[in-house]
Amino acid sequence: MNEQTQRILSDLYRQATGTEAGVITPLAQSGSNRHYFRICPRLSSSSQPQDTGRNDLIGVEGTSREENHAFLYMAGHFAAKQLNIPHVLAQSDDEMYYVQQDLGQTLLFDYIAEGRKTGVFGEREKQMLRKTIRSLARFQIIGTQGMDYTQCYPQPRFNRRSILWDLNYFKYCFLKATEIEFQEDRLENDFEKLADILLGESDSIQQAASSPIWAFMYRDFQSRNVMVVDGEPYFIDFQGGREGPVYYDVASFLWQAKANFNDELRQELIGEYLDEIRQFVPIDTNAFHTTLRHFVLFRTLQVLGAYGFRGYFEKKPHFLQSIPFAIDNLRRWLDAAPDNSNGKNDYLYLKELLQRMTELKQFKEVAIRKPLVVRVYSFSYKKGIPADDSGNGGGFVFDCRAVNNPGKYERYNAYTGQDEPVIRFLEDDGEILTFLQSAYRLVDASVKRYMERGFQHLMVSFGCTGGQHRSVYAAEKMAEHIHTTFGVTVQLIHRELNRQRQL
Repeated sequence: MNEQTQRILSDLYRQATGTEAGVITPLAQSGSNRHYFRICPRLSSSSQPQDTGRNDLIGVEGTSREENHAFLYMAGHFAAKQLNIPHVLAQSDDEMYYVQQDLGQTLLFDYIAEGRKTGVFGEREKQMLRKTIRSLARFQIIGTQGMDYTQCYPQPRFNRRSILWDLNYFKYCFLKATEIEFQEDRLENDFEKLADILLGESDSIQQAASSPIWAFMYRDFQSRNVMVVDGEPYFIDFQGGREGPVYYDVASFLWQAKANFNDELRQELIGEYLDEIRQFVPIDTNAFHTTLRHFVLFRTLQVLGAYGFRGYFEKKPHFLQSIPFAIDNLRRWLDAAPDNSNGKNDYLYLKELLQRMTELKQFKEVAIRKPLVVRVYSFSYKKGIPADDSGNGGGFVFDCRAVNNPGKYERYNAYTGQDEPVIRFLEDDGEILTFLQSAYRLVDASVKRYMERGFQHLMVSFGCTGGQHRSVYAAEKMAEHIHTTFGVTVQLIHRELNRQRQL
């Protein structure tokens, strides 16, 4: 930080608080070119330790006056609407510097860190995500009321030019870097078709019948631009906002590359969003989902362009690390894309090109998701629980010894749980059927999550006294249930019988 920056921020701090600035600490820079600083108050000899941090503010040095002006205008507008943002407390005459509230250090991105890492979001994380997506709907609709969009930068409105800028950003900064061959004229034709759909100007059979909903479009709405303050979401870095379709922000948030939201959670949060926005405007659910799909693709291409520029050209590792996640989102989008042969109004060449791109060697590590294999064992407790050599730690172990045992009757000694006499005994008795219903519920939940998270191994073991009757029957039924319900490969091993087969 140079002397001029320190002097100006110190003056602004004094203007905002009436006290002198103390330590000014540079904060880590992210995707923005702006520079951020945490400004602490100067402590007098009489200050108590608990006073420290009471008047901390965030100082900002911009690199573009137009961009800073847009932020300052919108910050004032949103504050007047009582929306959750950091309030600007003082600004320089040239608008290149300002100081704002310090909202702390808890980004939503960090708040949901456990869910992002594991793919399983706890109720605490889900509750904050619900609050955030509902706040987005309010921010868009309330934020647009009385907004002077001529103050926005670099564009006041989402339009064809800005769409094609982003699509060409993807083409030049990412697609060309992959060295894949393509016909540029055909690609540009499909860019135009996609732009028609995004602007609601296409007669494509995929286009929703209702008119697109336009309001304030945040444009970079993702978990790194949301802070959690006293259990509530606050929005930051909205300086790129403009008037535009609401779908863009929903796609940006729910398909953020590193957020790791599964489809079930995305659908739940879309439902929360629709419930909230319906309080302001009428909306058709089917039309919303149809239109949203196109914005998911557009947003994914836009962020790949940004990752390519920031990663390949500016050599910033954070963006390179995000590329595999965005490619995975793109691959999932392509897998779910409807088969539409109407080339006149659809961007078929673009889809074909993207399919080839996701199959390139450099993206293979993301492309190859090894399928889940479930191993189901029967065993005797006398000989110990089966070892798990997959590295997953053993999975489920169910104890069948509380179930009525056919082995106590001599006439069943020559049979196993695969044989009709034992099967009839267990099913007529009924205890094992109730037992298995509980086991199914537990295992089903894990199989579903393991598939969503790309895990490759799960082990389910059933033990009884001799590993011949009850555990064998239960393992047979569980293997058939998993294979029928989920279609995954199941390896069935009856350890004590020395038998195995694959479903």
